[in-house]
Amino acid sequence: MKIVLGYSGGLDTTVIVPWLRENYRADVICMAADVGQRGGVEKLAGKAFATGASGFFGEDLKEEFVSEYAMPVLRAGAVYSRKYLLGTAMARPLISRRMVEVARRTGAHALAHGCTGKGNDQLRFEVSFTALAPDLRVIAPWREWDIRSREDALAYARARGISLEGIDVEKLYSRDENLWHISHEGGPLENPGNAAGPDVFVWTRDPADAPDTPLEIEIGFEAGFPVTIDGRALSAPDLLMELNQAGSEHGVGRADVIEDRVVGIKSRGVYETPGGTILLTALQELEQLVLSRRCLALKDTLAPRYADLVYEGLWWTPEREALDAMVDTMMKHVTGTVRLRLFKGQATVVARQAPASLYDLDLASFGASEGYEHSDSSGFVKLFSLPQRAIAAQQFAARAPARANGDGSGEMGAEADGATGVPADSRRRLIPTASP
Repeated sequence: MKIVLGYSGGLDTTVIVPWLRENYRADVICMAADVGQRGGVEKLAGKAFATGASGFFGEDLKEEFVSEYAMPVLRAGAVYSRKYLLGTAMARPLISRRMVEVARRTGAHALAHGCTGKGNDQLRFEVSFTALAPDLRVIAPWREWDIRSREDALAYARARGISLEGIDVEKLYSRDENLWHISHEGGPLENPGNAAGPDVFVWTRDPADAPDTPLEIEIGFEAGFPVTIDGRALSAPDLLMELNQAGSEHGVGRADVIEDRVVGIKSRGVYETPGGTILLTALQELEQLVLSRRCLALKDTLAPRYADLVYEGLWWTPEREALDAMVDTMMKHVTGTVRLRLFKGQATVVARQAPASLYDLDLASFGASEGYEHSDSSGFVKLFSLPQRAIAAQQFAARAPARANGDGSGEMGAEADGATGVPADSRRRLIPTASP
């Protein structure tokens, strides 16, 4: 039996290799994805073979990750739990697809992952596996073995003489890192009453310690894709890395989130997404300039649904393809530049311009406009307020018997109705009359 294991080189996947060999009598092929985490995958082959792996694939997926996964999520405006920019969730369908490709290439019979039974990642991987390779068996050791803690995993490794070099056996936080973000969970963060201390953050400066001089940066977009910084054309990964550096220096992109896992558990995650925060802020400002009010409302309606499907692992679905097609249509003319100021943890808009801007300076001006007469609005205001006028008239008429009986409800007498404040001499104008 051959099993392809999604391999990170951390404690869990390190012990999963010998566990699969012992319990499934399997050849274990490790697949490690470089999506921009520190250290990459170059040093993982030796570790995998040392624990008994029979094969190793180290995949550089950074370009694909940013261009084909992070950018569609950005253009959709997808944000989960109001603040989470989905850095971990968006990487899982890519890694899953590559695992399936390796399984096909090597003739493997099963796919394995190191996700726990409490988290979201088990769902993201396994739903992707089902969509891409329903014929392959899925093995989730955390749902089968008797290892229940980090201490148990360490004991398992030591009993088999497995080297733990390069593994932080005392680590306090569980972290996931790629080009889009770095996440932090566990340890003191499990108590939402505990503040995230300075030892949590890896990328970003504390905003209080950020430079006292702001940085202005201009981002250029084509059809909603970011393509330039200050006029310089960059590849998607290089552009994101440059924004990560600038945002981190100025403390931009921190988020402390109480989120609802798909399995029904509330959990806490602390995220650093400097480049992604800058890009989302800039893109939304450009959209305000180019998209109509109804298109903006539609996009704001769809964005949470897109976020849910990414979070829940439903990337490989017709729903996501349909939403992408709709986003493509709406973003067709979202081309232009946005200048932002980075300062003390904030990214704020300074200026924006677009060839397809719907902003008409003549119409927007408080002064005289060639194509707009102020008097033209009288009829519009009257028609727009017609439902409110009808409601007020109905309420006034309903209170007429009480006023006639003198029970005090007409306390304002002939001057106004007490409930609506409608002047009595306006009754004829408010109460609709039948057409002749």
